[in-house]
Amino acid sequence: MSINAKRQFFTIWVFTIFSMFTVWSQPFAIGHTTINFIDSSRGNRSIATEIYYPADSSGDNVPFTTVTSQTFPTLTFGHGFVMTWDAYRNIWEALVPQGYIMAFPKTEGGLSPSHAEFGKDLAFVSAQIFNLGMLQNTIFFGRVSLMNSVMGHSMGGGAAFLAPQYNPNIKTIVTLAAAETNPSAIGAASSLTIPALVIAASNDCVTPPVANQELMYNALLSACKTYVSINGGSHCQMANSNFLCNFGESTCTPPPTITRDQQHVVLEDYLALWLEAQLLSNCVAGSDFNSLITADSRVTFQKNCMQCEPLGTTTIQNKNKVALLPNPFSSVINIINPDKDALTFNLYDCAGRTIMYIHLNEEEHQIDTTTLSTGMYWYEIQSQNVFSERGKLIKN
Repeated sequence: MSINAKRQFFTIWVFTIFSMFTVWSQPFAIGHTTINFIDSSRGNRSIATEIYYPADSSGDNVPFTTVTSQTFPTLTFGHGFVMTWDAYRNIWEALVPQGYIMAFPKTEGGLSPSHAEFGKDLAFVSAQIFNLGMLQNTIFFGRVSLMNSVMGHSMGGGAAFLAPQYNPNIKTIVTLAAAETNPSAIGAASSLTIPALVIAASNDCVTPPVANQELMYNALLSACKTYVSINGGSHCQMANSNFLCNFGESTCTPPPTITRDQQHVVLEDYLALWLEAQLLSNCVAGSDFNSLITADSRVTFQKNCMQCEPLGTTTIQNKNKVALLPNPFSSVINIINPDKDALTFNLYDCAGRTIMYIHLNEEEHQIDTTTLSTGMYWYEIQSQNVFSERGKLIKN
C-alpha cells in the first residue's frame, strides 16, 4: 500500500471511530483567548498563555460551545527550544475540535531557558485552567473536567516530565521528541507512575531517541506506558515549519525520509486514540489504539499494557506466590501474601487513574470494593526487593 493510500485509509478509519464512539457527534470550532497567569509563589511570575477551546464558531474570546454541557479535559503543551506556540497549530487544530482545551505557556523562549521554571509553568497553568472552570465570570465556567495531560515537544517535552512533581493532579503525560533537560527529565521520569505516551522519530538527529526518549521511557514507572517511534520522521516535523528548528535540523543527519504532512498524519492518529482512551475513558478507543499500533508499518513501538483487553476468570498468582482472588470479584478482593513481604497494591481504572493505593505486610488482606463500579480494572503489586506484578481484574 502506498503512503498516500495509507494516509487516506487511516484518516477515514480514525474519522469512523470518532463518528461511532466519541461523546461529540461533530467536530467543534476552535475558540481562542490569551490569559496572563500570575504565580504569586514565584515572585508574581507572569505566565502569558495562549488557550484554544471547543466553540460553536471560531474566533477570539467567543463563547464556549453550547452543543453539549459536558466538561472537557485540558492539555497543557510546552514549546521547543527557541520555538513559539504558533508552531504547533497542527496539534491544536487536530485535538481541540475533538473536545479538548489546549493551553500553551509562552515563557522560557530565549537562548538561556530555565527548564525547571518551564516545568513549573506547565504544572501551574494546568492547575489554573481547572480553577477557571470554577469561576463564574470566565468563559470556562463549568466546562473544565478533572482530566488533563501535560504535553510538550523537544525542550517542552523534557519539561513535561518535570511538571508532575509540582502538580499532583496531572493525570497523564504525552511527549513529542522530548529532549533531556537540566534538571534531568530522565531522572524525573523515574518517579512517575501516571500513564505516559512517549513519541519519537527514527531520524531525529536533534534529540536522538537512544539518548533521550528511549531513556525516558525506560525510566518511567507507569503501569501503562507506550513508546512510539515514527519511521523516517524527524525532530522538527513534529510541528509546523519553524525557521530556527529547521535550521538546526539541517546541520545534522540523518534527514527525514517522510514528509511533514505524512508525519503529522501518524502523529495525529496516535494522539487522538490515546488521549480519548486516557482522558475520555473510551475503552473502544483504547482497543483501537492497541489494534492500530500492532498492525502499523509506519511505526515501531514498545508498550507494557493492553488498554481494555478482555479479562479471563482465573485466580491471579505471581511467581512469589502472592495471590489475588477471586477474579472476577463482587464485593471484596483477597490478597494472599504467605511470606508477609512488604508490598504495595495499586488499582487503576480503564483510563489509568489510580483508584486505590495500599501498603500491605500481612499474610492475608481483604480489600472492600463495594464503592467500585462494575467493570474492568488494572492492578500492580510491587515488592521493594523481589518482584513487580501487573494484571487485570473485573468486578461483576
